[in-house]
Amino acid sequence: MKNEKAAKIIEKALKQGRKTLSEYEAKQVLAAYGIPITKEVLVKDKDQIEKGINKIGFPMVMKGCSAEIAHKTEKGLIHVDVRNATEVKKAFRDIMKGMEGFKGGVLMQEMIKGRRELVIGLTRDPQFGPCVMFGLGGIFTEILRDVCFRRAPLELRDAMDMMQEIKGHKILAAVRGMEAADTDLLAQMLISVGQIGLDFDDVMEIDLNPVILAGAKPVVVDALIVLKG
Repeated sequence: MKNEKAAKIIEKALKQGRKTLSEYEAKQVLAAYGIPITKEVLVKDKDQIEKGINKIGFPMVMKGCSAEIAHKTEKGLIHVDVRNATEVKKAFRDIMKGMEGFKGGVLMQEMIKGRRELVIGLTRDPQFGPCVMFGLGGIFTEILRDVCFRRAPLELRDAMDMMQEIKGHKILAAVRGMEAADTDLLAQMLISVGQIGLDFDDVMEIDLNPVILAGAKPVVVDALIVLKG
């Protein structure tokens, strides 16, 4: 059974002829499958800013959010460590100005603190179908390419094996005063990402990077879902 909430989001995007979901939409799909995401609110008008502040609190991250913009950092559409209402209003103005010509709004998001970053993803292989990916995230994804893959559907044993297969697997253990990662929750995240790929043939790619370990808990901080064009 497809998740109804996720299906509505994906079907709406497909009807509009879009090839990607916005970050906000992508995270709503993930949340529908029980995958932990950042607490966030999408703001499209300056009159909604105060409500966003009350919901998210400080410090926060603010991002331009549009299905039409994939690389937010290069366009200067991300403001981190925003600490008061004055900074929020300035960041909102700057981001909206930078997004001129694009549909969307500003994502007000809790700032997740953690030094360990992971990546979880999904690619649709022409031969094997949806394959789940796991590895070291953040800037290290492209530099180290320390990732592994499994064909969906995943069982708990598969997900646990993936975590041990990467070279940097010790990052998940208790190290330098940081507690061990919640591998049970990570395993469920990997299984759920595979399930999204199985449930929706139109989902071609999922990229959750970074997934930050906030203490033991993995939280998806940024998300991209690519649809069949």
